[in-house]
Amino acid sequence: MRTKGWLTMRATGLVAGAALVAAALTAAPAASASSAAPAALASSAAPAASASSVASGPTGVGARSAAVQDVVTDKLLWSRKLNTERPMASITKVMTALVVIKAGDLSREITVPAAVTGYVRAHDASNAGLRPGDRLTANELLYALLLPSGADAAYTLAEAYGPGLTAFVAKMNAMARRLGMTRTHFSNFDGLPYPTEYSNYSTAANLLTLGRAAMLLPSFRAVVDQRSYRLAYGSGHHAYRWKNLNPLIGSYPGAIGIKPGYTGAAGQCLLFEASRKGHIIIGVTLHSPGSITSVNAADATRILNWAFSLPGE
Repeated sequence: MRTKGWLTMRATGLVAGAALVAAALTAAPAASASSAAPAALASSAAPAASASSVASGPTGVGARSAAVQDVVTDKLLWSRKLNTERPMASITKVMTALVVIKAGDLSREITVPAAVTGYVRAHDASNAGLRPGDRLTANELLYALLLPSGADAAYTLAEAYGPGLTAFVAKMNAMARRLGMTRTHFSNFDGLPYPTEYSNYSTAANLLTLGRAAMLLPSFRAVVDQRSYRLAYGSGHHAYRWKNLNPLIGSYPGAIGIKPGYTGAAGQCLLFEASRKGHIIIGVTLHSPGSITSVNAADATRILNWAFSLPGE
């Protein structure tokens, strides 16, 4: 959990860009597909590239797309292929969590549907080991969603909050439009490569916007900076223990989130945030080198070390 001082710094330091993100999160109707801004990001909450911010940057970064931003000043520090659309793998689950949290009532009890077992098996998906018939609160399911990257938790939440899977994915895309994520499309609720490997995609710029929006929510932050979460056996559910797959948590000083992901088409992906000496840095890497068996934090570490070494950072 973050300290009171950190929360105050974030609340007071998120100037124009974050204010617009917060306004989008509380906006009533979602923009229609026809009204969404074309081409580059429409929202001024998104990072604006400049010649000075992209001319030089960290060395040794292998990601095909990447970006890093100072959250407090709203300044884009460095980027590579900022607006190139790429599959984002399980970073998708950040939007899943955002839709659930904005819907409210995280104390709501939800029964894990029987279909999750076959779903996980059919897609060979990462999962939280949820038992069909168990009753968990939406908040507990957020831990199952974001720490072990549970596709079974994503399925359970989408089914409940759609209601229904198709309706939930529509809500994800509506939220993306409200946030100005005009180069993002969600074809599912968990980032698995279906219906095709490239049907679920975003950009480095859009994912910075998503990460900032999510980290404005205390209930989201409370989950993603935990190394693990244990749910004791209780009435209506088994005992669970979920480990955070984010390799920065517990190993990189000041790391406070957010979410890794991997598919063959997406490569290693990581949306991350860290705080140090009054500065908050958010970044994203898409298609870093690595395999499904080893989450690669090397690119994110190089980017964060570089960003924190800049004058004024």
